[in-house]
Amino acid sequence: MGFFKKISDGLKKTRDSFMGALTGLVNSFTKIDEELFEELEEILIMSDIGVNTASKICDELRSRIKRDGVTDPALIKGMLKEIVVEMVEGDVELKINTKPSIIIVIGVNGAGKTTTIGKLALQLKNQGKSIVLGAADTFRAAAIDQLGVWADRAGVPMISNAEGSDPASVVFDTIATAKARDTDVIICDTAGRLHNKKNLMDELAKIFRIVKRELPDADMEALLVLDATTGQNAVNQAKEFSNVTEISGIVLTKLDGTARGGVVVTIQDELNIPVKFIGVGEQIDDLQPFVPEDFANALFETGV
Repeated sequence: MGFFKKISDGLKKTRDSFMGALTGLVNSFTKIDEELFEELEEILIMSDIGVNTASKICDELRSRIKRDGVTDPALIKGMLKEIVVEMVEGDVELKINTKPSIIIVIGVNGAGKTTTIGKLALQLKNQGKSIVLGAADTFRAAAIDQLGVWADRAGVPMISNAEGSDPASVVFDTIATAKARDTDVIICDTAGRLHNKKNLMDELAKIFRIVKRELPDADMEALLVLDATTGQNAVNQAKEFSNVTEISGIVLTKLDGTARGGVVVTIQDELNIPVKFIGVGEQIDDLQPFVPEDFANALFETGV
């Protein structure tokens, strides 16, 4: 299956909901007026584009309609697509140019962290990079075993300690191993839940201190994995994790299982954090680099 086809299929539920409503809207109006904008804003919010972002999109659309003298409601689709592309553009490339580079993967349990790590490890290995995984989610039963399964699938080594051990020590050992073996990329799992939120955030802060101490000059990515099916709750999670560390990118999983794909736009608009990967299925190659133009094309039916 082609690259664009995967994204298009993954966004089908969102597209069917969003474009169905949008097409119905423009077909039911013969002129562009305030009532049309009110209904458009509602459609955007129903696709889980947040209230503030939906309002911003409508304001920008009003401005462009006035600037260009547009009177035909049918032209709104193309103008909306242009605005969405601009809003989701960002620095989507992984920065892993040093040797070693390190990727810390964070997020709540159930969002797809372990699966994301496995798929990412295999992709990078297929690009010719050497990888080592660090199983630093030591608090959740079976987390180490689950990551081990993905390490085996991807054919990469994994560093782990006993369940319940200090996560930061696992990160330290993984870094030491990577240095000794001249490894290209370290990918570390982290806990998604501890006894309370403060414990979790303190533990993550400790991990990042270890990384900065042991690899002060290395490229580091802090990727936050979010479940697209949770909609606006995913945005709230991103805000919480941003309080602990500077998140360099978002991995948005389970886009194929939701009609809430508009959350991509909200994340980039409200948080100014680029979405770097999207999950559009269960297969090993269904973790796709995020390409803003492809996302907009798939959402607005272009090229489908």
